[in-house]
Amino acid sequence: MPLDPILVAVPADVREFENYRWHATPDTYLKALTRVAGAIPVIVPALADEFDVAALLSRVDGLMMTGSASNIHPDRYGMEPSTAHEPYDPARDRLTEALIHGAIEIGLPLLCICRGHQELNVALGGTLATEIQEGEGRMDHRAIKHDEQRERFAVRHPVAVAPGGVLAGIVGDDEIRVNSLHRQAIDRLAPGLAVEAEAEDGTIEAVSVEGAKGFALGVQWHPEYWAESDAASAAIFHAFAAACRAYASARAESPRG
Repeated sequence: MPLDPILVAVPADVREFENYRWHATPDTYLKALTRVAGAIPVIVPALADEFDVAALLSRVDGLMMTGSASNIHPDRYGMEPSTAHEPYDPARDRLTEALIHGAIEIGLPLLCICRGHQELNVALGGTLATEIQEGEGRMDHRAIKHDEQRERFAVRHPVAVAPGGVLAGIVGDDEIRVNSLHRQAIDRLAPGLAVEAEAEDGTIEAVSVEGAKGFALGVQWHPEYWAESDAASAAIFHAFAAACRAYASARAESPRG
């Protein structure tokens, strides 16, 4: 018997194209949700000032924060803007901060990927470092220059999974290999976040929300790209889907459901 579909909210990026302003989400995230998690994605426009975010969150079963070519505006974590921090998407910043706080408050399952991982840290009071590849002893986590997306998103480096943590409960305690396409990373870890994995150079690659009411995980890499073929990537999406279904079931059984 097929599982009942779950609804997962996905924040949109804002893009200017063909004289229109578009609210859009990359295809790879949506396909990982539909094909691996068995979810129906609900793209949320970056118009947080024009609708009730809490009302939206009350009608979905999960929230997934995607990666993006844009970066969080440094004003949001107390840094001076520079060209190294660009490009920006302030409309997405406003939306995702509201979504993250709202999801954590009600225990809505939350999966944060790449920019989403950084958004989680900033929303809870942490900071980011930019151009991390220029730091002494740091790896170059940026995408390679290649015409083929499969090469750009290829699995390239290992991360050490924290034993006994949330991520370890999903992928095991062993080292896993991941794909990184970023030049910013967590600098000061936000209060209330636990480190779930680190790269060889000390880059924080995964976090969880301590004491969260529900599933709340952030990863700096891109499990969505290989979710149909890579075991660890698939496991993350399966765990998120299971949490969403449990949340939906509990809500349906509650007096208010």
